[in-house]
Amino acid sequence: MRHLARNQVVHLELHTGDLARAQAFYAELCGWLAQRIDTRHGSYLALALGANLGGGLVECPTERSLWLPYVEVGDICHATERARLLGAAVLLEPREGPAGWRSVVATRAGAEVALWQAKR
Repeated sequence: MRHLARNQVVHLELHTGDLARAQAFYAELCGWLAQRIDTRHGSYLALALGANLGGGLVECPTERSLWLPYVEVGDICHATERARLLGAAVLLEPREGPAGWRSVVATRAGAEVALWQAKR
């Protein structure tokens, strides 16, 4: 049986209520330059955070900004169901996007993590 802990964080996404302010802050603090990507759901700011780590800034209605790590998994449905069996709440069932599938789960304490399966 595969353990999720072996899988790597491949993406970090900041959910914020003030996209412009977040973009300016991280550009000044970390030197992260954002590239605007327009999608059917609105704008997304992509970040190159490291050799094997992508990122992004998303504006959404949230009172408190939070970073959401994306963990790569081999089978999105299996990993999501395993999280549910371990007591997590599934906040977003597996959903297909242009580059792969994702789901979002939260631990009993409320910590959230996105599970990611890339298209090959």
